[in-house]
Amino acid sequence: MDKMKIERIALITGANQGVGFQVAKELVASGLTVLIGSRNLKQGEAAAKEIGEGGIAIQLDVTDRASIAAAAERISKEFGRLDILVNNAAISNTRKQQLGLSLQEYAKITLASNASLDEMREVWETNVFGALAVYQAMLPLLRNSSDARIVNVSSGVGSLARNADPTNPYHAYYGVVYPASKTALNAVTLAMMVELEATKIKINLVSPGFTKTNLNGYEGLEPVEEGSREVVRVALLGSDAPSGTFTMWENKTIPW
Repeated sequence: MDKMKIERIALITGANQGVGFQVAKELVASGLTVLIGSRNLKQGEAAAKEIGEGGIAIQLDVTDRASIAAAAERISKEFGRLDILVNNAAISNTRKQQLGLSLQEYAKITLASNASLDEMREVWETNVFGALAVYQAMLPLLRNSSDARIVNVSSGVGSLARNADPTNPYHAYYGVVYPASKTALNAVTLAMMVELEATKIKINLVSPGFTKTNLNGYEGLEPVEEGSREVVRVALLGSDAPSGTFTMWENKTIPW
């Protein structure tokens, strides 16, 4: 593959379904080469086939350091750099579907007083440590780009300012498993922002909103086409666009 013919290269984790898949499809439509990160390679290949030319499947399990290292090595050998990293891979729970609970019912068993620590660790392993591990592995490749941007897909339910407000409709559902994992991701992202302040690499937090995906058992309110819009918008921002923002569609600031 001729590296000089590739204008922009993006990697999206968890891109074989949901918001990640939709973002991959739209970035390919915008002329980018998109690496479709998928824990299951066959599912990633099926997604790439559906997207068409410009979509390339890559095996990437954000909870497996060897998988992350292998993905980084492949990107280095085939492209030599990375222009856009979208940390999208996430899970919301490990018990909700098994127990047949609605989101409201599940929220009652993930309070600080009764949450399963094992479930919390598993969710945080993907949503927090996974995002950080991918960042660490891909940073050298991002440094090789003249215009690199990182988009960490968070959620408004991770906003401390919002959840501290008793009038917030989601106030009562703030728990230590999924919502707090997104709060932690926001904190990790801030650490990344501070680290990258003196570099050309931009980094932004984005919330896709309450999107209907497997993440929430398809109980969300918005289709993936709408939920992906802000992620796509931010991923395609130019080098003169700001870093360090936390937004939802359309460029609406979310308080940290």
